[in-house]
Amino acid sequence: MKKILLIEDNLEIRENIAEILSLANYEVAQAENGKVGVEMAKSQKPDLIICDIMMPQLDGYGVLHLLSKNPDTAGIPFIFLTAKSEKEDFRKGMNLGADDYLIKPFDDLELLDAIEMRLKKNEILKSDFNKSAEGFNNFLQEARGLENLDNLISKDQKTIVLKKKQYLFSEGSYPNALYFLNKGRVKTSKSNEEGREYITNLYKAGDFIGYIDLLEEQRYRESAVALEESEVTIVPREDFFTLIHNNRDVANKFIKILSDNLVEKEERLLKLAYNSVRKRVAEALLFVENQYNKEEKQGSKLTISREDLANIVGASSETVIRTLADLKDEKLIDISGGKITIINRDKLARLRG
Repeated sequence: MKKILLIEDNLEIRENIAEILSLANYEVAQAENGKVGVEMAKSQKPDLIICDIMMPQLDGYGVLHLLSKNPDTAGIPFIFLTAKSEKEDFRKGMNLGADDYLIKPFDDLELLDAIEMRLKKNEILKSDFNKSAEGFNNFLQEARGLENLDNLISKDQKTIVLKKKQYLFSEGSYPNALYFLNKGRVKTSKSNEEGREYITNLYKAGDFIGYIDLLEEQRYRESAVALEESEVTIVPREDFFTLIHNNRDVANKFIKILSDNLVEKEERLLKLAYNSVRKRVAEALLFVENQYNKEEKQGSKLTISREDLANIVGASSETVIRTLADLKDEKLIDISGGKITIINRDKLARLRG
């Protein structure tokens, strides 16, 4: 049963709306003013909030402002109730992030339709993102269908094909798009003053690339190069920012998608920075397997050049090759035809710490 928080200072109106919602099989929590409503929203985490605008102590705009600053409540669908119908009031509420706006008096069907629509759209945006070209396009289609987004995103996203070793973007260039990897494999890397490369991440189909520098609006701090022939969908910078700036639901969804592996990446880089070469090689092998062989059966071969593996580890190719030979002698991995097979994953995982 979905829970709705109703914030309304008029007792008669509050009880009438609560009765309608209860008859529609919603669980209803009631708050008699804005301050109480904010505390209830934080503690109860309702599925949707209905809030009057004109209230003493803290009005509806203040309620929405406070809840939008709290990560735990910022994504809750929010519907304003008001007796005012002036255009500037409507615009103010929507600019603050309201999802809908009902003008009193309204009938039961109008109220329930607005609630059902908001809950349905919120479920779509909260659902797990299918990391494929089809899933990405489906998400964009859903986002286009939301209020005020119908004509903001291009109908057809541009797709390009990169050849092996072809650059998607270079360190120092300015971001002009968000990139989504449909097929293939891409690495990102940085170079030091001596020109030595260090691989910062590996990307597979279903990953977004280059979004941190795009969001921070600064030049790329790394380069992206295809490890094999790859297909990339391009979302122009203007379309991307329009998408996330015009609807908080879409913005929250993108944040969830884009931050999916940031913590994991930071932990991995920390280990690679401070561990011994032996532990770093073990970490790198498990990372490559997780990125590129996760969906395949155990014991599948890792396809990565010794040079790229060394650039992940942050050591010379000679050192990495010697370490791989040691791991092979210990029967943790096998090397055949230039490809690596992990044969004792548990022991290798313990080795990395």
